[in-house]
Amino acid sequence: MVSVILVHPQMGENIGAAARAMLNFGLTDLRLVAPRDGWPSEKADTMSAGALATMPPVKVFETLQDAIADLHFVLGTTARLRDMVKPVFTPHQAATETARREQSGQKAGFLFGAERMGLLNEDIALCQGVINIPTNPDFTSLNIATAVLVMAYEWSRIRLEPAASGLQRKDSPPAPQKDVEGFLSRLTQELEDKHFYRTQEVAPYMKRNLRNIFVRGDLTEQELRTLHGVLSALLGKNEKP
Repeated sequence: MVSVILVHPQMGENIGAAARAMLNFGLTDLRLVAPRDGWPSEKADTMSAGALATMPPVKVFETLQDAIADLHFVLGTTARLRDMVKPVFTPHQAATETARREQSGQKAGFLFGAERMGLLNEDIALCQGVINIPTNPDFTSLNIATAVLVMAYEWSRIRLEPAASGLQRKDSPPAPQKDVEGFLSRLTQELEDKHFYRTQEVAPYMKRNLRNIFVRGDLTEQELRTLHGVLSALLGKNEKP
């Protein structure tokens, strides 16, 4: 079951409408990252037309990293081209790839940004790819609940089609986000200790570039263990991470 993650949603009404759209097409795992007006929300309950009462309790997180820690594959919706190298999916392609990964036991999520400005570069950096919903180029602004509706519909439609074929990795499943983040934290700290960053001003951008490399790599658990081993060998450390 794919998760829907709303990052810093601002209006309870939009959260409720998103939940209603999700349940229309069989999605029930709604996660919120630091909702502006807090949670629970009476306005969200009303707007959901009973969906929130039917679905499992909404999960609320302080950070996006926490919200996606157990997921293996995350796609962020955006209307803007970014300066990061990421696979770009149409809604149909995103749903197809997500369904394929679900069939192999992976947990996936669709990420949606706040109403006013969408996802930030820091949010996109945590995703394996981006979803671009084709809209009128002169007016690309989509209500967050409408974007959720588009992706929920495509996911549901793909689920009704014959099973997609794809690369199977039974011997080594994909690494969950929390493990990738753990490796990145170790790597960036070691680089900090070795004075890798030329200045403190460029450090955040270089760390984001490193995150893009490893998140985009769609690493397996075995590959992540190998990277930990490589890092330990380079540092002259024999202990396991």
